[in-house]
Amino acid sequence: MSQILSSSKMMNIIKYRKATGADILAMAQIRESGWGTKDGWFIRIGAYMRGEHHPQHALMSRIIFVAEDKGKTIGFIAGHLTTRLGCNGELQWINVIDEYRKIGVASQLLHLLAKWFVEQNSMIVCIDVAADNIPAQKFYRKHGAKKLNDHWLFWEDISSVLKTKL
Repeated sequence: MSQILSSSKMMNIIKYRKATGADILAMAQIRESGWGTKDGWFIRIGAYMRGEHHPQHALMSRIIFVAEDKGKTIGFIAGHLTTRLGCNGELQWINVIDEYRKIGVASQLLHLLAKWFVEQNSMIVCIDVAADNIPAQKFYRKHGAKKLNDHWLFWEDISSVLKTKL
């Protein structure tokens, strides 16, 4: 499952793989930079991975992928199957540490999650995005997401993400 991305901006080799329990602390540290605490996110992400934390309308099938550079977790994406808002998939979280933004890490993570949703036959995928979060709005729209309502974007067919250029 490991995939590699090279960047001309940073001569790094980024590896992508399915997350394990050993990744929870690193994901919590990344997530706390937005809000919350490392301990709070450690509990929440761990419970999500174990199927003990359920976002509204979430089904049990879920996945998290991580991105690493030289063994350091630099980003992650999580998603699950759902019945929320007429969608059958939901992107739960995506985070990339600042110094690795703008080199395609988030796009690669989104591609991995989109592939997983397609494998689950879950084509209508939603994401909760604040209307004033302009960078996130631009990112998702660049990858084909459309407005569902004031707080949500969605893909009518998540496989379209697999056709966007990395």
